[in-house]
Amino acid sequence: MSQSILVAVAVAYLLLLFAVAWLVERGSGRVSRLTGSSIVYTLSLAVYCSSWTFNGGVGKASQTGLDFLPIYLGPTLAFCLGPIMIRRMLRISHANRITSIADLIGARFGKSGGLAALVTIITVIGLVPYIALQLKSISVGFSALSAGFGPAQPASEPMLTDGALWAAVVLTIFAMLFGSRSISPDEHHPGMVVAVALESLLKLVCLTAIGLFVGYGLFNGFGDLFSQAATIPDIQAVFQEAPANYGYNWIAMTFLAFAAIFCLPRQFQVMVVENTDERHLDRALWLFPLYLLAINLFVLPIAIAGRIMLPVDTDPDNLVLSLPLAAGHPELALIAFLGGLSASASMVVVETTALSLMVCNDVVMPALLRIRSLGLENKPDLTRLLLWVRRLVMVVVMALGYFYMRHDSAPFALVSIGLMSFVAVAQFAPAILGGLFWRGASKAGAFAGITTGFLVWFYTLLIPSFSRSGALGEEFIAHGLFGIELLKPYALFGLEGLDPVTHSTFWTMLANIGAFFFVSLFVRQSPVERARAAMFLGVADPDEEARFWRRTALVPDLMSLTARFLGREKAVAAYASFARTRGVDPATAVQADAETVLFYERLLAGVIGAASARVLVGSIVEEESLGVDEMMRILDETSRVIEANRQLEEKSQALEAATTELKAANARLQVLDRLKDDFVVTVNHELRTPLASIRAFSEILRDNPDLPTDERLDFLRIVVTESERLTRLINQLLDLSKIEATGSMPADKASVDLAAVVRESAASMQQVFAQSRVRLAIKIDADPAFVVGDHDRLVQVVINLLGNAAKFSPPGRGKALLALRRAGEHLELSVTDNGPGIRTEDREVVFERFRQLGDTMSDKPQGAGLGLAISQRIVAQHGGRIWVEGGRDGGAVFKVRLKAARTKAPAAGRIRVPAG
Repeated sequence: MSQSILVAVAVAYLLLLFAVAWLVERGSGRVSRLTGSSIVYTLSLAVYCSSWTFNGGVGKASQTGLDFLPIYLGPTLAFCLGPIMIRRMLRISHANRITSIADLIGARFGKSGGLAALVTIITVIGLVPYIALQLKSISVGFSALSAGFGPAQPASEPMLTDGALWAAVVLTIFAMLFGSRSISPDEHHPGMVVAVALESLLKLVCLTAIGLFVGYGLFNGFGDLFSQAATIPDIQAVFQEAPANYGYNWIAMTFLAFAAIFCLPRQFQVMVVENTDERHLDRALWLFPLYLLAINLFVLPIAIAGRIMLPVDTDPDNLVLSLPLAAGHPELALIAFLGGLSASASMVVVETTALSLMVCNDVVMPALLRIRSLGLENKPDLTRLLLWVRRLVMVVVMALGYFYMRHDSAPFALVSIGLMSFVAVAQFAPAILGGLFWRGASKAGAFAGITTGFLVWFYTLLIPSFSRSGALGEEFIAHGLFGIELLKPYALFGLEGLDPVTHSTFWTMLANIGAFFFVSLFVRQSPVERARAAMFLGVADPDEEARFWRRTALVPDLMSLTARFLGREKAVAAYASFARTRGVDPATAVQADAETVLFYERLLAGVIGAASARVLVGSIVEEESLGVDEMMRILDETSRVIEANRQLEEKSQALEAATTELKAANARLQVLDRLKDDFVVTVNHELRTPLASIRAFSEILRDNPDLPTDERLDFLRIVVTESERLTRLINQLLDLSKIEATGSMPADKASVDLAAVVRESAASMQQVFAQSRVRLAIKIDADPAFVVGDHDRLVQVVINLLGNAAKFSPPGRGKALLALRRAGEHLELSVTDNGPGIRTEDREVVFERFRQLGDTMSDKPQGAGLGLAISQRIVAQHGGRIWVEGGRDGGAVFKVRLKAARTKAPAAGRIRVPAG
């Protein structure tokens, strides 16, 4: 392609992003409302997916198979812990007006300016290679599209014709326009956020388009692609032959990616600083991992297609561009180029914005304010100075990244450069996590841990990168410092077999965590540091900070100081809002109490950092620190208040639970009232049925004296059967009423042979089964089988169960089985039928009190439950258990289990159980 066309397309694309950001910044129309969208917030988090993802991930997959995945497993794990970790970071940062990762660490450890400056310097050194990675990706893509798909060496091109140089210039201008347009106490950049979200969407669409083209344009679907790959030994080797210490590499890369989510300045910028509503995090917790999955769906197909179709010497990091070019589709290659440009541009703009904020607030401005000869203390307006310092930092950082790319990054793959930066920023993870969750973490420990870890990273990764590029020679890598073998940077202290990144991760984290932990344990915190740690961790409310210092000043002095850095209009508006919340007239307020001083300090912290704000405010206020005893007393008092609030909250939750239980009990009472009515209807039906039968047959016999003798005898037998049924029902009702009234039932206490009970019950029910046309079988595996109890009552139980089986088994093809067997120390009696059965959810409650039976047996004919209610009471009073199971071929199996008797029972007595 023509270089002029490429430049025109790239500039047009960047102008489009500029236009979107400008419309958002103007604050008009639908576009401006995008800043309040959780979708835009989530897409802005995808700035994590830089050219490393778009190009480097494909190159990594083509060389080492699935090794690209841990870079995305780490963020997924971090967002799984989001409700604990990220939400806490959000709340603390918003409460303390924290605007950078350096500010977070410095504010946690006593608002230490030195610690914040250390973090800033390490961040700049560590991220210069990462910015170089993005510029290299742009340069390689530009060279590939304009000169073919062979290997590209951007460092060999003349500087003025290097696409990376002009990309760096354009991106720096873009970052200046939207990262340092104005000074704001909250450092929100809505235009930049929406532009980054749009870029995230574009790079996802572009990579998906290339993936679909590979699957269905170059091959007959992905099945065909993988089938062809399976026949190529080189590709098989990539996925089948795992290198040594493969598991260690995965663990190290997953940890680095996990730490990068909250240690990278650009991630902190979009995730914390640019967050305008904490509720946006709720959607991002699941949507951002889903985005990572979507953007990596086609990484493997593209990588495998590149190995199949392209020459061996093709740059692995350039496969996304090279495949469309090789297939004769330059328009798709242009789409791929725009996707890579989008991925690189969003990362560079946000990263340089975050770095400029850190360097300005924590390094440059504190240094300038200490130089008396500059006379900055007398200048009424420093906002322009702040803006130009930030812009100059952007230029310097971008220049460092560009020169690193030209002279030191050429021999390295994109992923290798990115991982080197990940190890550098991971040195902040112990201090951040320890600071967020461990009150004993001290400033001295944070200093020791970060410094030690950084020095080990510098020795094991950064210096060797210069050696590998030829700047220092290979002797350092091969023989170590001063020729000492134990000091070889890739095999420190004899640890060999790990790849350089995993090796460095192990030693840096060991040194960092060890120094942080042990120094924090053995170096005591000052009272002020302990107080700040308590407030930072939420033991006290952030507003309680005003109680720890007696600070007074004049409001006009504080206003004048703030206006110099923020602008008078913004400073006046901010104080007016604060004063209204306290019921103070901002026009007449003169004396500022401790809370007002703290408000101004936090307002300045959002502009120049917590440490510098502390120094500047301290220069114009009268301050008297509390004594140690008084400070600890306030902390203890606050802790007691918080504990009381916690107990009050627990009582409130208990009250809510009791209210819920009361509502449930009321609902149960309503159900019981309905079931009581159903029970009355059931009993009425059971009484009327035999009475109606007896009356009807009696009238037939009276009105037809000439009936044949056989028919007359049949009618008499039916009358007798119905009379026995009526008698049995009345006895059951009497027994039930006694149970409900007294909780006991008269019963003989003697030795009972259950085998005899089974035979007697079966004999008495033969006629019922014959009339119902149901076959009854008996199986006795225990004879004799003694229990202690009442013979007649147990016969009643078996008859009730048999009657239930006869009633619900299908006439003509019904089958019932009455069985008795031993079960350890118990005897088990069962009645099986092949009727409709009982629903699984009803089996547990089918023997509840008779008031509940109307509902559980609603799918049975009326009258199903009364005998079962009586049976349950009798079995319970014999110390046994009765339940129902599903039959093997349908139907129901009612089982009774009683304890077998070992000796003869005493003479008759009473069995008594508690009521209910």
